[in-house]
Amino acid sequence: MDIKRKADLQTVEGPEAYFTGKATITGMFARPDPSRLTGAIVHFEPGARTAWHSHPCGQTLIVTEGVGWTQVEGGPKYEFYEGDMLWCPADKKHWHGATPHDGMTHIALQEVVNGTNVTWMEKVTDEDYLAPVQKD
Repeated sequence: MDIKRKADLQTVEGPEAYFTGKATITGMFARPDPSRLTGAIVHFEPGARTAWHSHPCGQTLIVTEGVGWTQVEGGPKYEFYEGDMLWCPADKKHWHGATPHDGMTHIALQEVVNGTNVTWMEKVTDEDYLAPVQKD
C-alpha cells in the first residue's frame, strides 16, 4: 500500500498554454503498468478554464466543490455542481472550468494510451466561454 499524505502532495500552476485564468494542479499521479490510470486534483479560480482538449480513453471528473461549466465541441454548454460526476467520451474535444463568479475543484481521471493521456488544442474563446448554458 502506498499512501500519499495531503501535506506531501505537490501543487503546480496550470500551464498558461493549457489554461486561461488561474488554475492549480495538486497530487498529479500516474499508476505503474499494467494500470493506465492518471489523475490529479484541479482547482479553478473564478473565470479559469482549460483549453480545448481530448483524452484517448475519455475522462471522468468528480466535482468536489464549487460550480463549473463544460462543453463538448459542437454541443451545448452545461453547468455542473459540487457532488456531480462528469464523463467525456474518448477523443471528444471538450473544455471545462469555473464560472465567472464561482471557483471549482474537481478530481480528474483519465488513462494513458501510447504514452499520452491528453491532447491539448487551442484556447477556449471568451465567446464560447460566455455562451448561454443549456438548461436541463
